[in-house]
Amino acid sequence: MSAAATMSAVVWTGPDAVEVREVPLPEVPDGWALVRVAYNGICGTDLAIVHGAHPRARHGLVPGHELSGWVERAGASGPGVGELVVARPLISCGTCRACASGSPHVCRELGLYGIDTPGAMADYVALPPEVLHPVPATVDARTAALAEPLAVAVHAVALSGLVPGDTVGVLGAGPIGILTALVARHAGAARVVLAEPSAWRRSVAADLGLDVVPEGGTLTGSVRDVTGGEGADVVFDSAGHPAVAPELTTATRVLGRIVVVGVHKQPAPIDLRDVCFKEQTLLGVRVYTTEDVDRAIELLASGALGLDRFPTRAFALTDAAAAVEAAAAGTGCLKVLTTPLDGKADA
Repeated sequence: MSAAATMSAVVWTGPDAVEVREVPLPEVPDGWALVRVAYNGICGTDLAIVHGAHPRARHGLVPGHELSGWVERAGASGPGVGELVVARPLISCGTCRACASGSPHVCRELGLYGIDTPGAMADYVALPPEVLHPVPATVDARTAALAEPLAVAVHAVALSGLVPGDTVGVLGAGPIGILTALVARHAGAARVVLAEPSAWRRSVAADLGLDVVPEGGTLTGSVRDVTGGEGADVVFDSAGHPAVAPELTTATRVLGRIVVVGVHKQPAPIDLRDVCFKEQTLLGVRVYTTEDVDRAIELLASGALGLDRFPTRAFALTDAAAAVEAAAAGTGCLKVLTTPLDGKADA
């Protein structure tokens, strides 16, 4: 590592304001690792932070938790110097009931690196080695940055009870929605039908071989058309918006499963009578487990999901404000990345 005592980092300074500053290199606690960042993805949580809408983030934060990078200084355990890694950026208390029962991903006090501590929109980030996952050399660093959102999709599908031959509906064709649809198809779903209001995102889903609800249609209508009126076996809510909530029960068949992946910011109008009369299962999911991240890396390495056609756009770290603007626009690419690497941003 350079002998320089500072690095470039994106700093959230207030509502809708980020600055690229020279800041001190991260302090690396005993046993921790120092990671040289390659790419960092911007997600909806990051946008909420920038807009001043995240309840825990504080001004002066360096955001970013969807990272790939190389170990610059190895920790007391875990990946060695030079290894490409991604992070499972969860901070669990280790003592609550969820942690004690082996489910630290739903810790009562769950935090994240990049929200509650400095994150990866920077040249370097310090992390405990137990949250670092090595990535095979066959996976490039840019693709590796998709591991964290892909792990969300892997977790959702794993908990959904999906079995080969199922018909699946997905509400929302953002990054998580499309990744969930691709993972569901890979898990054996016979049909995956995706509903999305954005024409551009519908075109991306169609290019990836997914069935798309046509403009003016509904997920309920489309899945009933392909199931003889029964409805989908599993419906994933990847939109997290009250507008889609009424379709969660109508698009799902009797004895079907509803999986809420997107985080709703306000109460949503779900017909609980429908849930009762159809004996539907309504399940919430949160982030991912260690095993989900490992599985996401396996899927990236295999190329099985066709993510070479998943549209991304990389901005130089110095263009962070433009990157945030592009991520908020939601068109032109599914995942906006920042990179501190010279020459690796898109023209």
